[in-house]
Amino acid sequence: MRVFISIDMEGVAGVATLDQAVRGGTGYVHAQRLMTAEADAAIRGAFDAGADEVVVNDSHGSMDNLLHAELDPRAQVVTGSPKPLAMMQGITEGDAVALLVGYHAAAGEQGVLAHSFSGAFREIRVNGAPVGELEVNALHAAALGVPVGLVTGDDLVCAAAAKALPGVLTVPVKRAAGFHAATSTHPSVAAERIRSAARDAVAGHAGLECPPVPDDMRVEIEFTTPLACDYAMYVPEARRLGGLGLVREVGSTEDLIRLISACLHLSANATRDTAAVVARR
Repeated sequence: MRVFISIDMEGVAGVATLDQAVRGGTGYVHAQRLMTAEADAAIRGAFDAGADEVVVNDSHGSMDNLLHAELDPRAQVVTGSPKPLAMMQGITEGDAVALLVGYHAAAGEQGVLAHSFSGAFREIRVNGAPVGELEVNALHAAALGVPVGLVTGDDLVCAAAAKALPGVLTVPVKRAAGFHAATSTHPSVAAERIRSAARDAVAGHAGLECPPVPDDMRVEIEFTTPLACDYAMYVPEARRLGGLGLVREVGSTEDLIRLISACLHLSANATRDTAAVVARR
């Protein structure tokens, strides 16, 4: 039995600020250890339930945050970026269940460090419905026939998961008090709860269902600046949707992830170019 884990950082217990979540911040190194401990808890929970193989994908930022030497040595770790399937790199059709650890609410929603893949995106919609990393990644898992059995993060992303994913277990490790503020459980308590829930999710995977996956998806991405949208228009078959929006149709969840990733990297160029001009003044 193979289990896939995607681990982000913003939803980890004890993490609440950009200083912690962005490499170079004074709190980042501590946040790395907190993230690693939650990944390890999920890994051990999966093995407790009888998993033969566990693959964990480092899914935060540059995707090279996990301290491998502090993880259960039985696990395989997917690290580095860019990856073709970003936060879902490493999942396969034969996986029994997916566990999404350290996740956060979508852009435009309340929640600790809420965003959708990039701070350059104001909103992402699929067939008219707003989606974040949780929904997009769960949709890709569903396309492979892999149910999501566990979601951890703040109370708001856990509420979103319970609404979107039938039978999913959630572990809210903190309560959002603002974009940069949270009331958090102790890291050791969070790790204990995550390990227990991961064990239960893997043990009960046969009773989980995947949400329906549409055959065709109209993807709308709204950017925070017109320049970011200008750059994104280099994506083939993309059309402009007002001053800040892009729209494109895709026929698979893999193409959905690739479109979002392409727009992420193109919009990052706009951010860098703008910062370079401002720095000259």
